[in-house]
Amino acid sequence: MHSEMIAAIFGALALRSIISMNSYSGFNQAPMFGDYEAQRHWQEVTINLDVKQWYTNSTHNDLQYWGLDYPPLTAYHSYLTGRVAKLLNYSYVELHTSRGIETKEHKSFMRLTVLAADILVYMPAIIAISVCMDLAFEKNLKHHLLVLLAIYPGQILIDNGHFQYNNISLGFLALAVAALLCNRNYIAAFTFTLALNYKQMELYHALPFFAYLLSTCFSQNSLRLFVTKLLMIATTVLATFSILWYPWLGSVDATAQVLHRLFPLGRGVFEDKVANFWCSINVIYKLKKHIINHEMALICIGTTLLAVLPTNVQLFCRRSKYTFILTLFNTAAAFFLFSFQVHEKSILLISLPSICLFAWWPKEMLWFLKMSVFSMTPLLKKDNLIVPTCALMIIFHLIFMCSYFETNQNIMIRKNRIRSIIKISEILMISILFASLIIEPPARYPDIWPLIISIISCAHIFMFLVWGYVKQFT
Repeated sequence: MHSEMIAAIFGALALRSIISMNSYSGFNQAPMFGDYEAQRHWQEVTINLDVKQWYTNSTHNDLQYWGLDYPPLTAYHSYLTGRVAKLLNYSYVELHTSRGIETKEHKSFMRLTVLAADILVYMPAIIAISVCMDLAFEKNLKHHLLVLLAIYPGQILIDNGHFQYNNISLGFLALAVAALLCNRNYIAAFTFTLALNYKQMELYHALPFFAYLLSTCFSQNSLRLFVTKLLMIATTVLATFSILWYPWLGSVDATAQVLHRLFPLGRGVFEDKVANFWCSINVIYKLKKHIINHEMALICIGTTLLAVLPTNVQLFCRRSKYTFILTLFNTAAAFFLFSFQVHEKSILLISLPSICLFAWWPKEMLWFLKMSVFSMTPLLKKDNLIVPTCALMIIFHLIFMCSYFETNQNIMIRKNRIRSIIKISEILMISILFASLIIEPPARYPDIWPLIISIISCAHIFMFLVWGYVKQFT
């Protein structure tokens, strides 16, 4: 059995290495380039400037040129990779003059940093969550879950193709879920705090962790045990935050500046076409013309809270590990649909809990994961990653279906209706994708295809949110 898990890990790393040979975000697109340059630039800033200047606009740190906008743990990671880059070739991170560097050697170095994060963080984390899912639910599916988490095309295409380090934040999230499933609540609090301090989008998952851990405190048999457990969890979280934020805590202005970088209201409710509610209704009612950013942010907060509170209150009142996984899915989906400044890549935050739900809903989760990649195809097309996307989706489909048929041979007979709906949806998505590739949009509507894809994907995600609520409350 261990040899199968090792083979799955090496196979996944091979796929990632192959995808790494393709294009990336912003390739040869001066003057701003893309996410690849953003990650490199953060290395340049963190190793050349004092830590207190990392988030502050200055002569040597133009925040309009890919200024740091992720929490301190991302900055520390950039510092570490920047130190390695400096040792290998100082031109990779030389202040100002390294901007836009695109040599083959530098691409190899940057790609290897992502693979290093895969090996050191993501792969151990998905092994942990697969084993803990198996122990918690006795589904005997740890090998299937490991393979699916390891080869999910969305995460590979964004990290090893487009170029990001979601593998680190998702890895910490997976470790936190694994710890919680194995009743290691303090470890869960610690590792989730690391995830949140790597990417602020982990707020998508914060409420389920809060509700579950608070519920465990209230389930103690005495007031002393309740206070002790609550204080231990709170101390773990606050101590981790304090250590990571220490360089900025000495000044209110410095702390406020970091927070301003993490939550930039000035960017608007959305930028590119994204599969959420606000982008979809913007077709009919132009939000940016009629509602100022601060008002829109308040509307988003209110709408998101209305969408997530019922599922999290139910988790708090009727705590179970199965409900926790389902609440993670529902909360992340609601955040994606209704929160402020959503990016298309944030759908990865729904995808990890959806793979965990494979043990109960294999056909539905395959459908969701295919749709999640479909929703990112405008971005992947922009990065010239459509061919790798199609290849990975075929591989993923075949492996997922093999897992499905092996473990659910009798479900096909019972679920003909859902199978028909899924087939119609898949045909629609494939047709739209091919149409967007071969039919030029009219000059008057250059973004018509990304908009159609985002609206169709938004409808799917909303349907899955409703589905998740039905499953949780029935």
